[in-house]
Amino acid sequence: MKIYFLRHGEADWPEWDRPDDERPLTKKGKKEMRRVAEFLADRNIVPSLILTSPLPRAFQTAEIVAERLDLEVTEEPALAPGFDSKKLGTILKQHAGEDLMLVGHEPSFSGTIAALTGASVKLAKGGVARVDVDGQEQAHGQLIWLIAPKLID
Repeated sequence: MKIYFLRHGEADWPEWDRPDDERPLTKKGKKEMRRVAEFLADRNIVPSLILTSPLPRAFQTAEIVAERLDLEVTEEPALAPGFDSKKLGTILKQHAGEDLMLVGHEPSFSGTIAALTGASVKLAKGGVARVDVDGQEQAHGQLIWLIAPKLID
């Protein structure tokens, strides 16, 4: 089972005066995510399903990628900040045998990848990592690759 962890794109608004959970992607973040989506499509990386955090910046990221990959987006509340390997286990049981793209946040994703693989990683904004897990056994996985958006052209 392939799990693609995709961190949302840039959503830094210097003058933001509303709750952090409401921040949308910036113009740069949207552009960057279109490049990431094109990178994934060019390499035929098309998961069975895209699940996203309900926060706007993650949902917008998922929509951009889903449009390019011709997939639908499903909101998954467990992917909100605070996501961990236990919540991943629940998701994997619900979607057994499917390759998944999970769209969410730091530091939750890096922590979950570390718990699965033992790898020390930091997923950049707009970064994507592939971790292979053996079926529903979320306790062990292998980090196959990790790409920062600045490496994509």
